[in-house]
Amino acid sequence: MSYEPVVRRLTSDEESFTIHYTVTPPLPNGDDEPPVLLSLEAEDDLGNEYLDWGGAYGTAPDGSYTDGSITGQPAPAAGARVLRVRITFLRGGEEFPYELTLPLP
Repeated sequence: MSYEPVVRRLTSDEESFTIHYTVTPPLPNGDDEPPVLLSLEAEDDLGNEYLDWGGAYGTAPDGSYTDGSITGQPAPAAGARVLRVRITFLRGGEEFPYELTLPLP
């Protein structure tokens, strides 16, 4: 099955940044199919690297998509203007990577 992730917004605070996303159709929740795990790798336009700091997701109330977030650490460096992100969905031993370029506020 093909999943379509969409980034809704990027937020940051003093310690980290968070990517808020949706995925259609919804990701399996682990009841009947293997669960999906996410990993994040990121680098800004200044060459700084950011580490995966975890995330969470769940099915929307109407069941039509997954709503989630994944966090990276540390917070984006002062002066950085772009964040290059690779989010990898891991499921049943297979990897499904998505690469994004996100402008920083």
